[in-house]
Formats: sequence, structure tokens, C-alpha cells
Amino acid sequence: TMSKNVKTIKELADELGTNKTRISRIINKNSIPTQKIKNKIVLEDNSVSLIRQYFKNETQQQNETVSILRTELDKAHSHIEKLSNLLDQQQRLALQDKKENQSQEEVQTIKKQMEALNDKIKGQEQLNNQVSKKWYQFWK
Repeated sequence: TMSKNVKTIKELADELGTNKTRISRIINKNSIPTQKIKNKIVLEDNSVSLIRQYFKNETQQQNETVSILRTELDKAHSHIEKLSNLLDQQQRLALQDKKENQSQEEVQTIKKQMEALNDKIKGQEQLNNQVSKKWYQFWK
């Protein structure tokens, strides 16, 4: 006869809000005694309370692991954020450098053009001087 103090794995799993697989794993891992009644595996009170205890410990460990992983994940996220900010800064600086180099090149080009113009102006002045001297001599 089935004693009313026994529970099936399914009943205990439902009560603990978990699945049969997890309960079976706890049973096997910790060699918790089970009974077979009418081809059904059942658990007596002392086995049930052992499983409850192991389940609580396991769940607590899992929660701790989860919170450790969450913390690690948060750290990783903020690290990634810092890195991508650095990357943005680097790219901005690189662009700035490029612009500055372009500006410097433009300044050099303009300087050269101005020098060339100055040379032309000087040349023109010399020419004008020569011409006016010639005219001056011509009229003398």
C-alpha cells in the first residue's frame, strides 16, 4: 500500500517549482534513498526534506553564480563602453590631425603661390623700372 507520506518526483518538482530532471539529479548526486511502489518511484519524508535542503542550497549557489556573472557582465559592459569611447576619441583625433595636416598643406601651397606672385610683382617692377628708365633716357 502507498503510504500517504510519500511524494512522487513529479509532485515534489511541482511543489518546488522545478522539473523532474533537476530533482532526479539531486537524488543521484547525493544518493538519496527512494522507494518503488507500484512501478512508481516515490520519496519518503526524510528523503523529501533532504531534497528540499539540497534544492535550497543548489538554488542559492545558482543565484550566487548568477549574481557573480551579472557583476562580471556589468564590468565587461562598462569596459566595452570605455573602449568604444576611447575609439571614438581616437577617430576624432585622427580626423582632426588629418584636417590639421590638410590645413598645413594648404597654408604651404598658399605661401608658395604668394612667393610666386611676389616674384612676379618684383619682376614686373624691375621691368617697369627698366622701361621707364629707357623712356626717360629716350626723352632726355
